[in-house]
Amino acid sequence: MNKKYIYSLLPLLLVALFLIVSGCSKTGTNTPATDSASNTKDTESSATETSVDSKDKLSIMLDWYPNAVHSFIYVAQEKGYFADQGLDIDVQMPADTNDSLKLVAAGKIDLALSYQPQILLARGENIPVRSIAAVVRHPLVHLLTEADGKVKSPKDLEGLTVGYSSIPLYEAMVRTMISQDGGNPDKMNLVDVGFDLIPSLASGQADAIMGGFINHEQLILEKEGHAMKSISPVDYGVPDYYELVLTASDAGIEVKKDQLTRFILAMQEGQKYVTEHPEDALNILLAHENETSPLDPEIETKSLNILLPLMNEKGQPFGGQDASSWENVRAWLVQSELIPDSVKTEDAYINLQGE
Repeated sequence: MNKKYIYSLLPLLLVALFLIVSGCSKTGTNTPATDSASNTKDTESSATETSVDSKDKLSIMLDWYPNAVHSFIYVAQEKGYFADQGLDIDVQMPADTNDSLKLVAAGKIDLALSYQPQILLARGENIPVRSIAAVVRHPLVHLLTEADGKVKSPKDLEGLTVGYSSIPLYEAMVRTMISQDGGNPDKMNLVDVGFDLIPSLASGQADAIMGGFINHEQLILEKEGHAMKSISPVDYGVPDYYELVLTASDAGIEVKKDQLTRFILAMQEGQKYVTEHPEDALNILLAHENETSPLDPEIETKSLNILLPLMNEKGQPFGGQDASSWENVRAWLVQSELIPDSVKTEDAYINLQGE
């Protein structure tokens, strides 16, 4: 082949070579870019999974089906307050309301909503649970009777029928109220009506009921057309106890003190939002209603209006507990022969805020 022909081909060969190199270069650029995007996506996905997995898991059992008093929990969950504290919360309903404290003590669940007197009663049975926060600071259980009925004060229950819900605590409450009012509790007719508190009063089977809540049974009876009179046990010798408390086990507090403290911080944020935005808080609650126990928005709205002043106390952080309250309730339970004197106040509760 002559040199002139070869030289004439050189420009073409150089162009071809340039295109090949350029093409390879572009292919090389595209591939890493695609891989980089894919890697970034995988990294983000992995980070999200790690973030969820790295959150501390806590389980809490409600005292009943979801209702207005639990709004702060669902708000804290919905608004991300638990997540902000690095917590992943599993909210459960009790199959039997009597089992939650035993499940906490056995380590089956981390937290349970229960009642201040029940914690002391549990300690009397050597069940190692204690309250870590007061949720409702005053009694919701009142003596309920028809507004135009025979009962004007507890002593009027002499010779009348009182329905109660199978709980010795409620019997002790009504007996204390009658005695404090100058009556004889042995002269009342106390009938265990189980969970039929509303029908027993509405039908006239009972002249009054003990165990009904002012934010539930009373509201339902009033909606059904029964004008109600509620008599606070605090006005007649029963100590001003915390109706609802947040409970953990002794072992759980020792092992998960930090997580439980963060739970309280998140629930305080939840309660703050409920207080400032009650309507939105109720909408969040209603979205979590249990299908077996549907909520009446009208009842829950009235219930929350009753609850908020009893949950929030000026100068006291939400959840804070006073030693005097625990000692007063303990002394009354001992006097009522429901717990032995060996039960100690300091074993029944602990304040975790700020620790």
